[in-house]
Amino acid sequence: MIQNNNKAPAKELGSIRRIGFMLINNFTMISLAAAIEPLRMANQLSGKELYDWFTLSEKGEPVSASDGLKITPDFSFADASKLDVVIVVGGVNITRNYNQQEIRWLQSQDRKGVSLGGVCTGAYVLAVAGLLDGHECSAHWECQASLHEAFPKVINTNRLFNISPQRLTSSGGIVPMDMMLGLIRQQHGGELAAAISEMFICDRIRTEQDYQRVPLRHTLGTTQPKLIDLVALMENNLEEPINLDELANYVDISRRQLERLFQKHLGCSPSRYYLKLRLMRARQLLRQTSMSIIEVAAACGFVSTPHFSKCYRAYLGMPPRDERRGVQSHRAGEPALIMGTQADAANDPAAQRNKQVSSEALSKAQFEPSYGSVALS
Repeated sequence: MIQNNNKAPAKELGSIRRIGFMLINNFTMISLAAAIEPLRMANQLSGKELYDWFTLSEKGEPVSASDGLKITPDFSFADASKLDVVIVVGGVNITRNYNQQEIRWLQSQDRKGVSLGGVCTGAYVLAVAGLLDGHECSAHWECQASLHEAFPKVINTNRLFNISPQRLTSSGGIVPMDMMLGLIRQQHGGELAAAISEMFICDRIRTEQDYQRVPLRHTLGTTQPKLIDLVALMENNLEEPINLDELANYVDISRRQLERLFQKHLGCSPSRYYLKLRLMRARQLLRQTSMSIIEVAAACGFVSTPHFSKCYRAYLGMPPRDERRGVQSHRAGEPALIMGTQADAANDPAAQRNKQVSSEALSKAQFEPSYGSVALS
């Protein structure tokens, strides 16, 4: 982990949070929107300006998204007011789309005690800046291999997102919404986070205990077609598992060759891999459906509920009934991310001059039926 004796101390918990979204060339538009919209809705449902947000680029110049649309940022680096969090919004070709000015600015923000984050492939830029050493991080599976190889000090996880006191990172697509809902829940309670989820017609809020599924073809490329076929057979036959001899026959290899393929390329036995697939499907059903535990066990190929419960507890650390109740093994004692205060903004001349995007959004929302519908304690 980086040690910086000149780093500013973290701010005390406050009531308003100012978040800057740093746009990297070819950033992913859906990830930017998924991160900002929960903040807007938090303000609307509470009837309070809980969050301010701004888009940033080096000189305030327009930045192209990967879909070809251009965003004109609210501020340049030099004109941005004091921020509590800077989130790097990455996208395609991330290893070639950042510049050294962006890296140096992120490092300067870290020295000021600003919390840092990344969405989609944004974690890669933070890693280049040396700002993720010793930190757990999440990134889109497409850039995980390059992250792992280039930055061995970064704790690269396959979680959908990670939130810690000074870092927050997420994979791509719509996952930034889950990360922001997790942040809002941490800071303002579960009722507000749940109400935001309902407004966006989101059937559930995923947590840090959820993982992104990395396509096996991405991991192995085209070098192991038989192994890819074997895994596809497993995935398509979870309710009635195929025995290993039959699997080997389907792809015209011996049982011993099958076992070697799994050990060499997936680091486990084929039986263990098959069990993992069935248990992960069971977890999805427990979290996302009203099926009984007996029905889930049967749907995932377990002949008895006690055997299912035993396997589930051994692999996932809790019995199925606790998963169904929403019991999560959160890391104990993890503090909330730091927030700035209204006094900080009042004492910052630059902040007073800056256009308040969130204020305008909140003003426009005052005639919505949902305005102020969630009271904060």
